Amino acid sequence: MKTAFWIVFIFSTFRLIPHVLLMMFGPNRLKINSDVSRWAAIYIAESPVEHFSRYFNFVFLMTRYPEFRNLFYYRTGTIGSIFRPLCRPISTLYIHTGNIGPGLFLQHGFATIISAEEIGSHCWINQQVTIGWIDKTGGPVIGDNVTINAGAKVLGNISIGSNSVVGANAVVVKDVPPNCTVVGIPAYIVRKDGIRFRESL
Repeated sequence: MKTAFWIVFIFSTFRLIPHVLLMMFGPNRLKINSDVSRWAAIYIAESPVEHFSRYFNFVFLMTRYPEFRNLFYYRTGTIGSIFRPLCRPISTLYIHTGNIGPGLFLQHGFATIISAEEIGSHCWINQQVTIGWIDKTGGPVIGDNVTINAGAKVLGNISIGSNSVVGANAVVVKDVPPNCTVVGIPAYIVRKDGIRFRESL
């Protein structure tokens, strides 16, 4: 098992040389480094290279997690897209957001559309999520440390407050205050500032 892993890892090291250079010297290297740290911390129990440098963790993540590749290519823009054929991202994960803070984590990423105005730092987005516009007024603004669970829809010119959680399959079309958990269609608050109750948005 370990031998097979290291063979794949060494192969990936060579094909990812351009990617490593962008990680180390590109204009978005600080955000990429933060992404690497977040993903490595989440997958630390699975990673045979957990105790090595950020370079090793980067190669490991690019090799094993195609969702991470999508995020990397988003961070590196046009230059990074040149190297997509060397390490292909998920074809059904779309990231079209003006600004995304450091440390975004994308779990699974299948059939996910991320088209927000802005996303804060250290957010977590699961599979089959749609974040997008419903008219010309704009898309959502997502705060820091927000979790959006599988199948959720966050739509329109709204804001999701920092430290909030959007439950699986929820449909959110109104502002969500900070420190809230929302569920349902349409979404309503079931927890605020750590206290459980029910309240409409």
